[in-house]
Amino acid sequence: MTSAATVRQAVILAGGQGSRLKPYTDTVPKVMIEIAGRCIIDHQLDWLAEAGVTDVVVSAGHLSEVLLAHLDSRELPVRVRTVVEEQPLGRGGGLKYAGKQLPAPDEGWYALNGDIWTRFDLRGMAAYHVERQAVATIALARPRMPWGVVELDELGRVTDFVESPPSPYPINGGVYVFSPQILDLLPDVGDHERTTFPSLAKERLLAGYPIETYWRAIDTAKDLAEAAKELAALRQTLGE
Repeated sequence: MTSAATVRQAVILAGGQGSRLKPYTDTVPKVMIEIAGRCIIDHQLDWLAEAGVTDVVVSAGHLSEVLLAHLDSRELPVRVRTVVEEQPLGRGGGLKYAGKQLPAPDEGWYALNGDIWTRFDLRGMAAYHVERQAVATIALARPRMPWGVVELDELGRVTDFVESPPSPYPINGGVYVFSPQILDLLPDVGDHERTTFPSLAKERLLAGYPIETYWRAIDTAKDLAEAAKELAALRQTLGE
């Protein structure tokens, strides 16, 4: 397994097409879409650095040359290496391909989907991973539902209307902690959620870490606008 102290490396999957964010993604990759004036990947790299990460492998694809130019143009808080898939490998294959480029193959690592905007205690997630002796741990989010719900009492009478409540079911939040042996279990091509994760779950080697704070997937223009508002509110709360 890994220990919390050894999680100094990470992979960011940044090769998505971002078709639902067109026309933004006609000229920049999805991870370069801006939230409050900064690219998603810049927010992510800062967050990883705050958690003690020193090395990140970015798996690029769509408009990879634009992403490379962006990363080369700024002073980064971590060491970054970019790899480009010669052919689409799927999310699981992409994780395996990028994970093999990490500087310490015998140590654990974080992995992030490039379209996730979140803030929670990554070190705490790593400790949770170790405590459960997991091979992989998934961050679990409860996104707000896009519609309101009706609450009823035991007699079926309406007691309240709740607008956009959190989902009662946790979903895969696109942030992971992996132990070193995960590389042997990920598919060369395909989706780890359909192959590796179900196998680990059967062996009780897959853990789920509840995100108690902020999480949002950036899939649409509405998500961008909402994320900017939420970031402003977060900064105000923190007094920044």
